[in-house]
Formats: sequence, structure tokens, C-alpha cells
Amino acid sequence: MNGKTKTVVSAEKLSLIFETNDGPVHALSEVDLEVKKGEFVSFIGPSGCGKTTFLRVIADLEQPTSGDILVNDMTPEEARKKRAYGYVFQAAGLYPWRTIERNIGLPLEIMGYDKAEQDKRIAQTLELVNLTGFEKKFPWQLSGGMQQRASIARALAFDADLLLMDEPFGALDEIVRDHLNEQLLQLWGRTNKTICFVTHSIPEAVYLSTKIVVMSPRPGRIYEVIESNLPRERSLDIRESRVFLEIAHQVRDGLKAGHSYDE
Repeated sequence: MNGKTKTVVSAEKLSLIFETNDGPVHALSEVDLEVKKGEFVSFIGPSGCGKTTFLRVIADLEQPTSGDILVNDMTPEEARKKRAYGYVFQAAGLYPWRTIERNIGLPLEIMGYDKAEQDKRIAQTLELVNLTGFEKKFPWQLSGGMQQRASIARALAFDADLLLMDEPFGALDEIVRDHLNEQLLQLWGRTNKTICFVTHSIPEAVYLSTKIVVMSPRPGRIYEVIESNLPRERSLDIRESRVFLEIAHQVRDGLKAGHSYDE
């Protein structure tokens, strides 16, 4: 299989049931999905549909009840131990007592890279997220958007092929969010990472993605997978185009249909 068609994430009949005091919660039910190398896949759906849970299963932070999942042909546990992915959470999660460069370098320290290699990788990732010159600053000296870029840099520092992003821009205002969406697309274009991205925003999902996974609740499952035919390089202006609005309409219809469908 050549590099362009390599499967990075493969889920088959994946289910996860949480046991609670009020009874079992079917967080994921019979999920089948393939994510190919270099794809930008967004997961969208109402709260409780399993978007974040699916990301956490990929990352070995949750264990499925049944079904199969492979990450780069490994179990999620093996992928975690081999540092096969970077994870960007909703909050930047930077340590306030560490400078930006020392926050970015934290996983490299844990993984045992020598000082010279750490410095090299930190400089490279700072440049990738346009934060060169801010390495000696502390998180509280940066805006929310800059903190999230530092969080992305930290996830990129050890050069994993797969980037998992759980609503990283959800708490930011629209102007900052638009700017970071543009920067994330540029970053994706330069690095050719495979990205799995959770969002509640239809415009964000359509703008960023090559594939949009529409999920529905009760139980959490994939309602529809929408392929995007937007050009790989795209400016924010594309959101006014007919093809963009057609995809957005398709996503909106899928969300409505999936949310109203109840077994």
C-alpha cells in the first residue's frame, strides 16, 4: 500500500458503554470508520454523540467495550507507548510556571531527547505555529489564541504523524478562531499530518476538512460521512462559495436527521 492510501485509524463495529448510577450510557455504538494518511477529518454532532469519546479511544484514554480499532496498524495502547499521535485539548493546558519553550519541550524531556535535539525541535515547532520570539514568555503573557498555538506546537514537537484535536478553538472569539483556522490549514499543508478534529461548528468543519463525520446521539454513532471536494488550499473567502454552502447544507441536514432519529 502506498503512502497516500495508508490507513492511519481503522475502527470496526466499535462500541463503548459507560456504566453509571442511572444505567448504561451507550457512548459509541457500532462505529465503522477509516481515516487515511494526510486526511483532515472533522467530527461534528450534538453534545453526547461520542465525538470526544472516539478521539479518547484512539488515544487509549478510554477502552472500548467491543469492536476493533487500530492506529497505524497498532492497538491504541501500542500507539500511545510509541508516541504515534499528538493530542490538543479544549484548553491549552500549559503549565504557568514554565516558559513557552519549556512547555513545548515537556514531552521531549519526558521522552529523553538530549538538550540539543530538544532545542532544535522546539525552534522548528515555534516557527510552524508562528510563535518564534515568544519562547521566553510565560503562558499568562500570551493571548488565548497564542496559548492554543503553543499547545499545538507541544503536540507537534515529537513529530507524530497523527494529530488529535478536541475543539481546540471552541472558547475563542470568532475573529481569532477564523485566523487560527487559516493557520491550521497552512500547518496541515506544510506538514501533511493526519488530523482528527472535533468541533460543534458547521463552518469550521466544512472549511477545514477533507472529510466530515456527522455523529448522532442515543447511542453515539456515525450518521453520515461527507467527503469534501474543496481545494486543498483555501482562503476564508471560500465560505461564500456555492460549493462550500452546499456542503454546509448537507452537514446541517445530516445533523438534523441524525438528532431526530431515535431508536
